[in-house]
Amino acid sequence: MSNDIHIFLKEVLTKLQSIDYVKPESLPNIDLYMDQVTTFMNTQLASTKRHEDDKILTKTMINNYTKNNLLPPPDRKKYSKDHILTLLFIYYFKSILSISDIQNILTPITDRYFSDNGDLDLQDVYNEVFGLEHEEAQHILKDLAKKYKTSSKTFAGTSEEEAELLHTFAFICMLSFDVYIKKLIIEQTIDKLASSQPLQKKTSNKKKE
Repeated sequence: MSNDIHIFLKEVLTKLQSIDYVKPESLPNIDLYMDQVTTFMNTQLASTKRHEDDKILTKTMINNYTKNNLLPPPDRKKYSKDHILTLLFIYYFKSILSISDIQNILTPITDRYFSDNGDLDLQDVYNEVFGLEHEEAQHILKDLAKKYKTSSKTFAGTSEEEAELLHTFAFICMLSFDVYIKKLIIEQTIDKLASSQPLQKKTSNKKKE
């Protein structure tokens, strides 16, 4: 592991910039057929792939999302901008969350804001949460720098060859623990949200009555 923190952070920053989220202005303004949806997603998110042959989105995935009530069905085989936004949320969530967890966190959002003509719609939600990306990236860089420095100071007295391996392992362990804790927090938050949904529906029904 290189001891040059500046080189390390420059590499990380370059990677963060390459996996930037899909900008609102890049979203299609017309409804798309399934082939066009997969082409759009695979083009826009190509930089997030780990391996060249990785698939961002396939027809099978889209059909499964619809079957599992993650994605509202298309209108006459065409997918709207809100379908694209929902697929983007699913894509970002699925690397760390189960299908059931994604259902619990995303369904209340799509139920309320999908194809909604109120003051707030699904694109407003997307713009707001991903608008925080730049500030969050700065926090991530600072945290990575701290972890990198800490891991570089571990296993003092080992040979240079051993130190490089062990420093890298320590760095990965620190990052993994961070992800593990945050994943637990996300899951607990989703569980609380899911447990509150039936109560909210009952309350809503009483008001209607």
